[in-house]
Formats: sequence, C-alpha cells, structure tokens
Amino acid sequence: MIMLLLFLAVLALVLINVPIAVSLGIVAVVAMVASHGAAALPNLALVVYNGATNFPLLAIPLFILAGAIMNASGISQRLIAFASALFGWIRGGLAHVAIGSSMFFAEISGSAVADVAALGSILIPGMKDKGYPSALAAAVMSSAATLAVIIPPSIPMILYAVMAETSVVQLFVAGLVPGIVGGLGLMAMAYWFARRYNLPREAAFSGARVWQTFKDAFWAFTLPMIILGGIFGGLVTATEGAALAVIAALFVGLVIYRELDLGHLRRAILEGGVQTAVVMLLVATSALLGTYLTEVQAPQALAKSVSEFTSNKWVVLALLNVLFLFLGMFLHSAAAIILVVPVVMPLVKSVGIDPIHFGLVVTINLGIGQQTPPVASVLMVASSIAKASVWEVTRVNVWFIGVLFAVLLMVTYVPVTGLGLVQLFYR
Repeated sequence: MIMLLLFLAVLALVLINVPIAVSLGIVAVVAMVASHGAAALPNLALVVYNGATNFPLLAIPLFILAGAIMNASGISQRLIAFASALFGWIRGGLAHVAIGSSMFFAEISGSAVADVAALGSILIPGMKDKGYPSALAAAVMSSAATLAVIIPPSIPMILYAVMAETSVVQLFVAGLVPGIVGGLGLMAMAYWFARRYNLPREAAFSGARVWQTFKDAFWAFTLPMIILGGIFGGLVTATEGAALAVIAALFVGLVIYRELDLGHLRRAILEGGVQTAVVMLLVATSALLGTYLTEVQAPQALAKSVSEFTSNKWVVLALLNVLFLFLGMFLHSAAAIILVVPVVMPLVKSVGIDPIHFGLVVTINLGIGQQTPPVASVLMVASSIAKASVWEVTRVNVWFIGVLFAVLLMVTYVPVTGLGLVQLFYR
C-alpha cells in the first residue's frame, strides 16, 4: 500500500508537469519527514550525494559525450551512405537504410533519442521526398531508433546494472542477438509497407559502391570495434570503455575526418552536459525514495505478497512485463528503472529469475515505452521532424511496435535468445 501511494503521488505530480526528478524528491522528503520527523532532514543531502556518485554511473556522461562528438564529426552521414549502398537495392530502400543506419549508430550512441535526432533529421525528409507518407517515415525512424537501447552500449542497461547490482558487460552481451533479431523484424515489416505503397528502390546493388562507402566509413566502424571489443574482451570496464569512446571520437573527428571544429565541440559538450544533468538528477533524487523504501522494507513486502500469490517465475515475468509496459507510457526509461527496479529486485531473485535476463526484459519493455504515448520521447522527436501528428504516426507505428513486442515475448519466454552468448562466454 505504501508503494502504491508513493507511486500515485509521483504520477500525480508528473501529470501536472512537475519534472520527474523534482517529483521523486518531493515525495521522498515528505515521506521521510512524515515517518521520522524533521530530524531526518540533515541526512538527505548525504543520501543524494552518495546516490549520484556511484562509479559505474560515470559511464553515462562519457557515452553521452562520445555520442554527441561523433554526431558532430560527420559519422552519421557516412553510416547512412554505407547503409544505402548495402540495403538501398531492396524495395523501400530508404526505410531499410534507416533501420540499418540505426543498428550501426546504436553501437556508438547508446541513446534512442540521440539516434532519432541524428539520423532522423537526414532520413525522414529524404523518405518524404521519395514519396513515403510522413507517418510511415516517422514510424520507421522512431521504431528503428529503439534498437539503440537494446544493442550495446546502452545507457538504460548501465542504469539497470547499477540499480540491480549486476554486470553491465553481461547485459551488453545479452542485447546483441535480440537487437539484431529486432532489426531484421523491422526490416521485414518495412518491406511489407514498401510493397503496399509501391515504394521505390534506391539503386541497383553495386559491390564497388559498397566498398567505397565502407572505406569512407571505416573509421566510424572502428569505434564500436575498439570500445565493445575492449569491454567484451575484459581489457577495460564499461566505464573505462566510455572514456575510451570519448578519446576515440575526438581523434576521429579532429584528426581523421577533420569535421570537428571548436564550435561543434562546444555544442557537443553542452549537449552532453544537459543530457547528463537530466539523468543524474533523476539518479540523485531517486536515492532518497530508495532509502525510504528500504527503511520501511517495502520491496521485501512486495516480494512476499507476490510470492504468496504465485511462485512461478513465468507468471511473475508476465506481471512485470505488464507493469513496465504501463510505466513506459508515462515515465522516461531512466525514471522507470531508477524508481522501480530496486523495488522489484527482491521479488525477481526470490522466484529465481536471472538478473541479466530480467534486465534485458526491462530494457526492451522501456524501449517499447519510448514509442507509446502519452510520453513516447522518441516518437515525439520523429513526429516533430516529419511534421506529422503523433496519433497519425502511432496508427502506422503500431505495426512496428508489434515487431518489438514479439522480440520482448521471445526474450522473456525463450531466455536463451539473450542469455545464450552470456552463458557461452561468462558462465
């Protein structure tokens, strides 16, 4: 009952446009004062500080900064050119280019919003010029951008790993197969729409063009190879890999492509700083609420009550899927992870669900949430670029959401989909 009241209080504040981080802080402070009196107030600053200084969280601002620098270095255009040479010969080629480019860009940015902003500003107008309906262009780009939270490195995965106290590297590995399967599924759906609307092919396949665009984008491809290779190979931690990403991005932008000047670098740093501030303020204020819930043993009470209802982990996974799909409609992924994961982890562990498996389930759920109004952060960006109504785009996007939902069910109930590589390399 306590958790329900707290959640409703946070949701009520969010619905009247109070920022999520501020809402969490207000509810937590009121709850602590009500339970412990004003004597608890001096400790709040320490709780907030300790919550935001967890070392693995340093990877978040570094990956955000690396993505911003890469976006300002001409990498997006080179990835699009390569994807166009690789997929453009298929009917509805630009839709496949959008999905393929998102899969490549996902290995760099870790953020779906960054993905849709960087690639959508180029590809959505391009699709519209080729006769794609605005709603279809936005839906393809929006759903494809969600691959950035499934394919490593993924910022939501980093947050989950910190909150659940599990391995971010194993989570990254778990996301590889579902991310590729999701990309292929989205391409199949895009092809169905292409046949329905008789959309054009871009050009005949040319091995020479593929080779030329590959050479132009070679240094862009080395970045994820260096970063993910170092992380998966055990040479660097995820946090050290994020720092390596920043150094590599600066080197490629300044020395190789020479498209990163001081103006672009300044904008990239400011963009990275703003995005980091949003995430870290959420982390800091959620620490207050987490401390309160721990003190009143709310997570343990939830685990006990659900365990009394059912101890079947598949039923529990179904219930948690419904919960996160619902939360994804109203909360940004970072807020949902920070607010809910520490609460449900005792339940997850008590029924024998692998934390890595659950982390992948949570990530895909919240990726779908980025496509479902009213919040739908990625969908909103894509709709804005396409100058199309959110609800008009949603009517088309529901087919692509169906593909992502099928991936979610596969990952949930066929765990080897995500855990196969983890068990092969780490267990």
